[in-house]
Amino acid sequence: MTAHTLAPARTAPDEGLKRRLSLWLFFVSETMMFGSLILVRFHLWGPGRVAHLDQVLGLDLTTILLLSSGTMAHAEALIGKGDRKGFVRYIAATLILGLLFLVGLGYEWAHAPFGPTQGVFGAVFFTMTGMHGAHVLGGVIFLFIVLLRGLRGRYSAESHWGAEACAMYWHFVDVVWVFYYMVLYLL
Repeated sequence: MTAHTLAPARTAPDEGLKRRLSLWLFFVSETMMFGSLILVRFHLWGPGRVAHLDQVLGLDLTTILLLSSGTMAHAEALIGKGDRKGFVRYIAATLILGLLFLVGLGYEWAHAPFGPTQGVFGAVFFTMTGMHGAHVLGGVIFLFIVLLRGLRGRYSAESHWGAEACAMYWHFVDVVWVFYYMVLYLL
């Protein structure tokens, strides 16, 4: 009779680690896409600022997103402490601010003194803000799903990955806008 030794059982990688790694890989790919659009802006338009952009509206849009990042961070902190009601309130506030940003972006598009086919800057501006707006819309949809799940009590202090992923995505989209604001409105 021969003795058989069993190899140690291999454990599956931590699910949380896999989720986070996947999300960070997504952010890397998105950074390349958004970064490429910034490079296109400078390559096609150069370093000059466009005087006819509404600077106040651009600053207002930036402020809205920065405020929404604050409400999102607070929502995430609240669910981490198990405060479901506070979490839902702050997710709702973030959702409203995201919608307000989209309305402001739509207003800017409707009142821009140029169109997407009127020159290089028009094409670059509408492409950059359109791609970002599409990502904000995706974030608003994500926030709505998280809000519904929060209202149904699906998140707790111990289990709130969906809310955490939504927060990471929202902060990412907000940081992208800060760079877009600088390269479209200030530089």
